[in-house]
Parts: sequence; C-alpha cells; structure tokens
Amino acid sequence: MTADMVMTLIVLAFAVILFVFEWVRVDVVGIMMMVLLPLIGLVTPKQAFLGLSSNAVVSIIAVIIIGAGLDKTGVMNKVAGPIIGLAGRSERRVMALISGTVALISSMMQNIGAAALFLPATQRIAKRLEIPISRLLMPMGFCAIIGGTLTLVGASPTILLNDLMVVGGKKLEPFGLFTQTPIGVCLVASAIIYFMILGRFILPAAKGEADRGVTAMLLSDYPALDQPFELHVPDSFEGTKTLEELAIRQDFLVSVVAIGNTATGQKRLVPRRTDPVAAGDDLVIIGKEANVRKLAEHYGWEIKDGLDFFADEFARTNAGLVETVVSPRSELMGKTLSEAGFQEQYRVNPIAVHTGDRIYYSGLKHVVLKMGDAILLQGPWDRFHRLRNQPQPRALTFSSPLEGEILRPEKATLAILWLAVALAQIIFFKIQLSVALMSGALGMIITGVLSVDEAYHSVDWMTVFLLAGLIPLGFAFEQTGTAAYIAKKVLEIIGEVQPIFLLSVIGIMTSFFTLVISNVGATVLLVPLCMNMAIMAGGDPRMAALVVGLSASNTFVLPTHQVNALIMRPGGFRTVDYTKAGAVMTAIFLVVMLTVIYFFYGVQ
Repeated sequence: MTADMVMTLIVLAFAVILFVFEWVRVDVVGIMMMVLLPLIGLVTPKQAFLGLSSNAVVSIIAVIIIGAGLDKTGVMNKVAGPIIGLAGRSERRVMALISGTVALISSMMQNIGAAALFLPATQRIAKRLEIPISRLLMPMGFCAIIGGTLTLVGASPTILLNDLMVVGGKKLEPFGLFTQTPIGVCLVASAIIYFMILGRFILPAAKGEADRGVTAMLLSDYPALDQPFELHVPDSFEGTKTLEELAIRQDFLVSVVAIGNTATGQKRLVPRRTDPVAAGDDLVIIGKEANVRKLAEHYGWEIKDGLDFFADEFARTNAGLVETVVSPRSELMGKTLSEAGFQEQYRVNPIAVHTGDRIYYSGLKHVVLKMGDAILLQGPWDRFHRLRNQPQPRALTFSSPLEGEILRPEKATLAILWLAVALAQIIFFKIQLSVALMSGALGMIITGVLSVDEAYHSVDWMTVFLLAGLIPLGFAFEQTGTAAYIAKKVLEIIGEVQPIFLLSVIGIMTSFFTLVISNVGATVLLVPLCMNMAIMAGGDPRMAALVVGLSASNTFVLPTHQVNALIMRPGGFRTVDYTKAGAVMTAIFLVVMLTVIYFFYGVQ
C-alpha cells in the first residue's frame, strides 16, 4: 500500500466522521473535499472542481428547474390528485403509491430525474394530508434508486454491463432489457413493505414551525377557531334561506367560507350575506368545533368526516389563513368591512377582527377599523400573494408569512412540452443527459414558465456542492489505486468458495464502494475483477457482473447518492437518519437480491 493510498483512506475516514457527527453542514464537507484533496496532492486542482461541471451535477440542476416549472404551472397538482384519490388519507397507502410510481418511472429514466420530478408532487401531497414530509420522501428516494434495477436501462451501472462483460478477449452473452426484472420487482416490493411495517419507527417526523404551516400557527393564536369543517344540508331542510337569515355567524360565532352543490358542481368560495342555502348544498365552516356541532344540531345538518366536495380548494397547498394589519393611510381606516365592500374588492373571507384587547368573531360588519387593527382572512394563497404584491400604498400589511405561490396554469402545456422535448432527446437521439435536460430547463425560462430568478431560487445549492465535492474523492480513490487494491485484497482473502458465497461478497464489496466512489466507477472497476474470480470459483461470470451492476444501486447508508442528497434538505434529514434507515435497507437489498438469484437464476 502506497502513501497516497493511506492518505486517501484517511481523507475518507475524515469525511465519514464529519457526515456522522455533523460538526459542519454536509455541503461544507463537500467544499472541504474540493479544497483538501488538491492541497495534499491526491487530485489536480482542475479535477477538484470538475464536479461542479459534471454531467451528474448539471443534470440535477436542470431537472430541479424542470420540476419547479411543472409545479409552478399546477401540473404536479394533477399528479397528486389521483394518488390521493386512490390512497385516501392513509399514510401507508400514500407512501406505497408514491414510492411504487417513482420506482416505475425510474425503471426507464435516470433515478435522479424521477425523484426530482416527483419531489414537488410529494411535498404537495404531504402538506395536503398533513403527513410529515420525511415519512414520504425517504421511501420515495430509496425506491427511486431501487427502481433503476427493474430494467437494464434504468441505471447507469446496468447500462454498462453488456460492454464490460469481456473475458479472455471474448464477449459474453449480453443481458436483455428485462433479464433482471424479477430481481428488481422483488427489491421494490421489499422496500415498500419495509417502510410500511417499520416506517414509523425508523423515519423521523417533521418538526418545527415551518412544517406546521401558517394556518396551524394562527389557529393557536385565535382560540375560538379550529380547522375547516364541511357540512351537508340534507333534503329534509325546507325552503331556501340566505346566510343573513340563518344568522350563522351571529348565533354560533362561526364563519361560512364556501357554499357549493355537488349536483350542479357550482362553488362559491367567497359567500356573501345574501347568498342562499338550500337542501343538497355543502358548506365549509371555520369555527370552534363545539360551535359547529351546535349549528349542525340546530338545523339538522350533517358534519362530514373531512373535507370532501371542497378538498382541493381548502387543501393546505392551495388555501389557508393569514393575518393582516390595517396600514397607515389605508383606505379601510374609519370604515367597516361592509362600507369598504371588502369581500367584493379583495375576494377573500374575513374571519375575525382583533382591535384593542378584543377579538370579534361576529358582528364584523359593525366594527369600525383603525390603524393597527388585525384582520384574520381566509382564501387561496395565490390571491394573497397578488394582494401583497400590489404597488404601494397597500390597504393591508401582511403580518404572517404566506405559503403557496402564484401559479401559472396557462403555461402548463408549455411546461409539459419542454419536459417531453428533454426526454425525447435522451430516449431517441441519445443526447447527453445534462445537455438534454438543460435545454428543457432553458426552454421553460425562455417561454415564461419560470423567470430566471425563480429558476435560480428553485435549485438546492446545498445538494449541488455536496455532490460536486464528493466527485473528486472518487477520483482520488481510483487514481491512487486504493479502490483496486481493496478489491483485490478482499478477493484474495476469500479464495475459492461456493459461487453463491462469492456473489454475497461481491454484493457487499460493491455496496461499500458505491458509498465512496460513483456507481459507474465501482461498476467499471469491479466487473472485470469479479468475473475472473467467478470463473476461478467455478461460477457464472455473467451473474457476478449482474450482482455488481445491481449492487451499485445499494447505496442508502450515507447521503452520498444523488437522490439521497436531493431529498436531504426538503425532508429535513440528518446523516444519522440515513444510517438508521439505510443500514437495514442495505441488508434487505442484499438478502432479497441473492435469494432471487439463488432460486430463480440457478446459482447454487
């Protein structure tokens, strides 16, 4: 072992310690590698920064921008809808559907692309169903990686296999597109089952105010309010009465924020006092649960188990509560909400007015507003964003943060078109991944799907620098001969063994190498070595190559894989979370892969 090899192993140990103990952020570890490795001479200065322009990193930047464009135009809302419709509110079913869908997509495209494109939809589903995002993102990420094992073209390592399978100058029989599919199906199924059974114990729950959401925080400040309730007016309700005639706000201290009818499909999201209520209607009401139940009992209305007819309109991703303050020189000062024509002008629902030391939940039309009064409003996020972006002087100042954003549904067709253009270049014209994806991202910017500033803001630069910093570490492992040295020593130690035992060692060794060097690098390095060892052990060299190609996707213990790095910040994960969930997943991956090979591929 040379001095460079020893130094490379020391740097690796240093990086792993920093990952585990989190003394600095993971992207800082990546930057340390870019600076440290050329200083001690393990890589050249040029190689140290090649990661920033690598095909993988540029592809990640581009695919994140494409995903942001699809999200900005509401396309991901359309993706989320069917999943919620099939899974209901069950966390396990939602997780299984998302993970299975991403795995299937990953079988035909790069796993980082599948994960990045589905990330916005997963975030929206988690917010809409109030499921901790971490419980969905890690299973989704792991299944995006494993999905690459479903077909020969699902991941870079298996794409390379047929070209690498040469022994003694003779090319071996190539693998077909679906040769490995039985193994991939079992791996995906085992991952989903693993998270369904143990997910609650091994996955962290999202924490912090940001995950609670603005609406939840405001509800804790207004004790007479709870989450929205949906009520159904039965056919036994006689006649038609207006909201003013029903005196709902006055008598029960609750606010009607929507009226609709499933038969006609009509919905009124900013109801006025003169709007009628009749048999067959559905109402969304915000107020204390006890008051809502009194209202339902008084009129004989039915309280639904959850939001039904208005589920989309009142999903956390689409609408919520905000607190505003009457600003200086506001046109509202000295007027009541009725005199100012508030609902007609702003098209949002006033829920409460906080003036002085008192909060009014009813009689809002009689409260004369003055500077500094707080008005609690309910409405769609995009409407609040438009109100906040109005030029000065504004009538209201927003005192609480806003969720959501201004969507551009009119650009949805363009967003889908540019995604299709990028994928077509990859599939049909064999254009390099980074070039094809960046052309799709550029198309979205040029056609106004995203502004260039929005594109820059959408990229998670922590992920970019983490991956860019790990790439030169992989160069050091390969150039110093450290990787080859370790592989040869391991194979020398085990000697001649049973083929299935040899495959087990190959799987473990490949799984280790993919944590520290690229999966492509590990595949190129190990396939020739392992095929020769299989021949010496009397085994099938093709199976040895296949185990290397599949095990190159067995990388869950550290956030060094592109997909794991991508979901790290959105999921609020720490390195220890990957170690906790990934260690078991790594063992399951190896056991399932080897079991299927043993029973279905005839390796004894």
